[in-house]
Amino acid sequence: MRSYVLKRLGIAVITILVILLFLFLMLEFMPGSPFNDEKITAAQRAVLDAKYGLDQPVFIRFFHYIKNMLTGDFGVSYVIQKNMPISAMLEARLPVSLQIGFQAVVLGALIGLVLGIVAALKHNSFIDSLTTFISVIGVSFPSYVFALALSFFLGSKLKWFPILYTDHKPFVSTVLPTIALAMFTVATVARFARSEMIEVLGSEYMLLSESKGVPRRRLIWVHALRNALIPIITVLAPLIVGLMTGSLVIEQIFAIPGIGSLLVTAIQVNDYNVILAVTFVYSLMFILVMLLVDILYGIIDPRIRLAKGENHG
Repeated sequence: MRSYVLKRLGIAVITILVILLFLFLMLEFMPGSPFNDEKITAAQRAVLDAKYGLDQPVFIRFFHYIKNMLTGDFGVSYVIQKNMPISAMLEARLPVSLQIGFQAVVLGALIGLVLGIVAALKHNSFIDSLTTFISVIGVSFPSYVFALALSFFLGSKLKWFPILYTDHKPFVSTVLPTIALAMFTVATVARFARSEMIEVLGSEYMLLSESKGVPRRRLIWVHALRNALIPIITVLAPLIVGLMTGSLVIEQIFAIPGIGSLLVTAIQVNDYNVILAVTFVYSLMFILVMLLVDILYGIIDPRIRLAKGENHG
């Protein structure tokens, strides 16, 4: 297991470095400048370039950029909040996005898993048809549709929850955006859990185990669920990153001060350091989640470790 984890870690580190290189190159070739104000003269722009190190050769800026990004020094904002450390901006915004995303992941995964398992056990019944209908609705409608509906009924009409995010009620303010974001996860997990559980329950080794007298409850919750979890984890991994890094539309609807809106603002005003920092956070979280998924694969099914060459590590 150790060699398997070390290989996954090595791949993750290399991937991070490659992403940093591509991000740097893309921004180097982007049109425009962080100092696009027409009132700024060429001399003033040269002074600003020198102040922020933009007048240095590309390879020197690249190595400084790598070092700073890996140590958490993202520099300062050029435009959005001039000379404010970007780490402070992220510190204020990232926890909100992570909280809502984490709540949406947990809520969506749990409800989706339960619905999928129940639908598989009640195959071709009314419950199965209802679960399929919920899955179709959840996948077909974007999250902002659910957000608007929840805001209207639970926020405006019934007044159970605040429509807009407020620091005075941080948890209550996250209920509606959490539910809106969780709907797609519920539908996706339920659909995959149902199909995988039906396939596993109908497999030959499950039928053989049942004929040998293995209790059905043990077959379902130990053997069947364990084999069905791998494809569910696979489809859940990218959803986790998307939810935990915030949804721009949901943040805008509920006025959530997350990092999604920060990224869009930075792109609009060419605040390069902010773009680099937020994009790096997105990429780093995706890599960490995929690393965790790889490790979970090895724990759930040891055959995956062997298939990926653990014996040769």
